[in-house]
Amino acid sequence: MRLNEVPIITSAQIERRIVELAGEISRDYADRELVLIAVLKSSIVFASDLMRRLTIPILLDFVRARSYRNTESTGLVECTYLPEQDLPGKHVLILEDILDTGRTAATVVDRIRQESPSSIAVCALFDKPSRRKVPMTADYIGFKMDDQFIVGYGLDYNECGRELPDVYVLEAD
Repeated sequence: MRLNEVPIITSAQIERRIVELAGEISRDYADRELVLIAVLKSSIVFASDLMRRLTIPILLDFVRARSYRNTESTGLVECTYLPEQDLPGKHVLILEDILDTGRTAATVVDRIRQESPSSIAVCALFDKPSRRKVPMTADYIGFKMDDQFIVGYGLDYNECGRELPDVYVLEAD
């Protein structure tokens, strides 16, 4: 794995944007209990930082979904872990690391919709609209990105690089 030497997004920039997102979400859900569903594994760092900055009560749960091998989407989404919370009548916010092709987010939203929540929204820290293969938009977006493979702040390349506090572009070898 070879990364660009200079991060394209620093941890300080991420922190500032998460504070802003937490403010928006807290205002939008001020009178409602919110269930955060983090899409494992890459969104765990984002989910952890975001939930500590929310000013509203939350419940936390997880879904495990993936569609990437190396730097390419397989086109198939595997869900290997589903939320344990009872979701009927609840307000759900799905936390995604990257909204890329849209397949993973669409699959997770469709799966959660089967549980009859009152509402479902999506919050993506990074959005790559140029890569979209299925119609999907996030209700909350941290950063719009160009079509680059990024690593750090929970995002990985073959499970490596998640621990990096900043976000880097993966360069071709």
